[in-house]
Amino acid sequence: MSRAIPAPPLLLITDRRSAARDIVELVVLAVDAGCRWVMVREKDLATDALADLARRIVAVSRDTISRDGGATVLVNGDVRAAKAAGAAGVHLPAGGDIAAARRELGPEALIGVSTHSLAEARAAEEAGADYITLSPVFLTDSKPGYGPALGLDGLRAATAALRLPVIALAGIDETNAAACRRAGAAGIATMGGVMRAGDPAGKVRALLATLDVVRAGSA
Repeated sequence: MSRAIPAPPLLLITDRRSAARDIVELVVLAVDAGCRWVMVREKDLATDALADLARRIVAVSRDTISRDGGATVLVNGDVRAAKAAGAAGVHLPAGGDIAAARRELGPEALIGVSTHSLAEARAAEEAGADYITLSPVFLTDSKPGYGPALGLDGLRAATAALRLPVIALAGIDETNAAACRRAGAAGIATMGGVMRAGDPAGKVRALLATLDVVRAGSA
């Protein structure tokens, strides 16, 4: 049985190299604005440095909203760093060893997988992922090299074929987030749009507002 994804289902993915401000400060602003799910994705960092950054983000995410239990923080691609940081889980590349990550992090860990096709998504589901990201839904500079955009039709086909939550990724903003949800996405992920924003908190609130509209069934 898959572990539940956080609510609201907005996944913020970090990229300190493109961020308009200090990445820890940015996460604080995003969490304070209502984001409850953060993935620390800093692929150039070695395990110790990544664990240190993730540990700081885990701490501020918890402290910023301690009144309601804090945000769920995952680490991208490095199980050792996730464990050292006290993160809630890990996000693996397509084909990553989910069983090994589960053994290392424990049965309650939230484990996701990056996928870029229905075949990869099905493989991740069969291997025991709790959720997947599916990308690129739309064209974006943040996800180069993964072929043509899947579009809403590709997203819809994947969500219809899978049981686990599908998180739409790449090119998602407040103009198309609702359409992704209507296509069956359990949630949306954002990176560059928030990282580069002059007002990251405002950007997060705008994205959450679109999710609220869809959930209310009034969009």
